[in-house]
Amino acid sequence: MITGGGQATVPWERDVSVGVIGAGIVGLAVAYAVTQEYPDAQVTVLEKEAHVAAHQTGHNSGVVHAGLYYKPDSLKATLCRRGVPLLREFCQEHAIEYRELGKLVVALDDREVAALDDIEARARHNQVPDLVRVDRQGIREIEPHVAGLAALHSPHTAVVDFVRISEVLADEIAARGGQVLLSSPVTGISERGDSVTLTTPGGPLSFDRVIACAGLSSDAVSRMAGPPDDLKIIPFRGEYYALNERTARLVKGLVYPVPDPRYPFLGIHLTRDVHDEVFVGPNAVLAMALEGYRRRDVSLSDLRAMATWPGSRRLAVRHWRSAIGEYAGSLSRRVFASRVRRYLPDVAASEMRPIPAGVRAQAVDRRGGLVDDFALRHVGRVMVVRNAPSPAATSSFAIAEHLVTEAFGPRG
Repeated sequence: MITGGGQATVPWERDVSVGVIGAGIVGLAVAYAVTQEYPDAQVTVLEKEAHVAAHQTGHNSGVVHAGLYYKPDSLKATLCRRGVPLLREFCQEHAIEYRELGKLVVALDDREVAALDDIEARARHNQVPDLVRVDRQGIREIEPHVAGLAALHSPHTAVVDFVRISEVLADEIAARGGQVLLSSPVTGISERGDSVTLTTPGGPLSFDRVIACAGLSSDAVSRMAGPPDDLKIIPFRGEYYALNERTARLVKGLVYPVPDPRYPFLGIHLTRDVHDEVFVGPNAVLAMALEGYRRRDVSLSDLRAMATWPGSRRLAVRHWRSAIGEYAGSLSRRVFASRVRRYLPDVAASEMRPIPAGVRAQAVDRRGGLVDDFALRHVGRVMVVRNAPSPAATSSFAIAEHLVTEAFGPRG
């Protein structure tokens, strides 16, 4: 999805200056792509936090998705499949651990088996490598302690440390002559003639082109860039638990449920990470602030902005039953554990300890629709990423290629 108009073409006949707003993995990958393709470009990344990967990049499951679920020929599907080898190559080049642990998507009843058929068809269209359909016995051979009627096994689904990748990207950008300015929030955007000026605490900075990958702050950046558009970021908190040592030994790789096709969330799953810890989660509950990582985090201004968005009301009317179920799991560890026991029976709530949650920046349109694909907005010489859902981290290097081409056109 691309919204807005007035995209300006920036020629590469001179030393173009590029400002990137946001030092999550997508913003850093964009800056890195510019330094790779255009070594003479002057690249500056501006991040409002004191370190890189402070929000979505640093609060996820660390999974490198293989492309199972995504609508065939969608931008998500295309960029995911392109992004995996690019990410893997970067990890190999920089000695960052990349572990192909494999992933099972497990169906527990006949309805889920039918849904698994659709996922399998999508995965095969998306050319997910070495995908295998297994029965109950096949599940036990891969994950001996997991229950289910049938499953899809993606043996090349991997895990990485996305924070470490982001840190290395920042180092590489600096080594190529770029800058990553931390604690540098952008408070204003103005375009005059052939340049864009960003207002920051350290003073104004001017660029030929600005690409904003601001995640939870993308509404604010989009408003600074131009008139209101038809999307609103609604924050959904994803809560996690870590399994204790005994229960963690029951899980070899990644175990996912069959997701509800009505939502762009994959459901509570089990993930063994690169450090051999096993996590359970995330759920998806409405956060009471854009950066509402804890239940007690409440912002009246954020709530007011969400409540007055037409899509929020329509979203609530359409999905209130599911929301109640999600909140039940959020408020009760016992309920959360009961959902995990459906496919990992030998786990108790007492064997799960809470760990920091994440917040997903989910774009919602005026009709109350949860935007499922990547969405961009062009306002003159400013491009704003308005929705970058999972698998954005997996796809980050491919997204960067796409954004650079969108911003500047094919070189030559």
